[in-house]
Amino acid sequence: MKVEEVLHILEERIAPVALSDAFCARYNMYDNSGIIINCGNEVTGALFSLDFSIKAVETAIEKGYNLIITHHPAIYGGISRIDIKKDSKSRAIEKCIKNGVSVISMHLNFDVAPQGIDHYLMNGLGGKDCLVCAPVTGGGYGRVYEVAPTPVKEFLKKVASEFKTHRAVYHGDENITVSKIGSFCGAGFDDTNMNFATANGCNLFVSSDLKHHEILELVERGMGVLELTHYSAESYGFNRIYENIKESINVPSSFLFDERFA
Repeated sequence: MKVEEVLHILEERIAPVALSDAFCARYNMYDNSGIIINCGNEVTGALFSLDFSIKAVETAIEKGYNLIITHHPAIYGGISRIDIKKDSKSRAIEKCIKNGVSVISMHLNFDVAPQGIDHYLMNGLGGKDCLVCAPVTGGGYGRVYEVAPTPVKEFLKKVASEFKTHRAVYHGDENITVSKIGSFCGAGFDDTNMNFATANGCNLFVSSDLKHHEILELVERGMGVLELTHYSAESYGFNRIYENIKESINVPSSFLFDERFA
């Protein structure tokens, strides 16, 4: 099986790269999904890792795998130089090429897919049916949904257990009963998301990479705010994608959970 065949399975089973292109065109965004490094060899095994990192490359090599499938693009913008002495991304690229390790990155298309990372964030928080903030044909980003009414302190304990994180931070009234959530995976928060959550009656907002003034505004609107690490907010769904697709790839595979960032 070649890298192109694995890409075809990922696109067919989860979401095509064209979904990322459509989302970017509609919302004036940028992405770089698809085959990032192609060494042209037969795939011996696939490591799924949220990030393209030295740890991911070394883990793949140790396992005898020559393909890494990431969520965050291995190369996002243009690279002006390769410096393996100073830059970890350069060292990771060098290790891949020297060891014949190819890389596929599936970013926004996996975020907004109907059974994608934003969807699984909602599921992990207890939601099922939702309104979508930024829809696109074939998917969407940002969700608002009802959950079983739960005192916030109890809810936070459930989140820590479900998402395997000890770094979740809560801001706001500690006596609320969580009943309606607005959640947005990753770093996609903006005023549109905030207003969407507010207009639809959410009393808890969940996302990552929030700025202080954003948290302040949400709390002053009467909403609780739960900050997950970017890693825990997205590795949860990426792992579920892996579990759903691993049998279809027909090569040895595994998922790298990087506890450093959970």
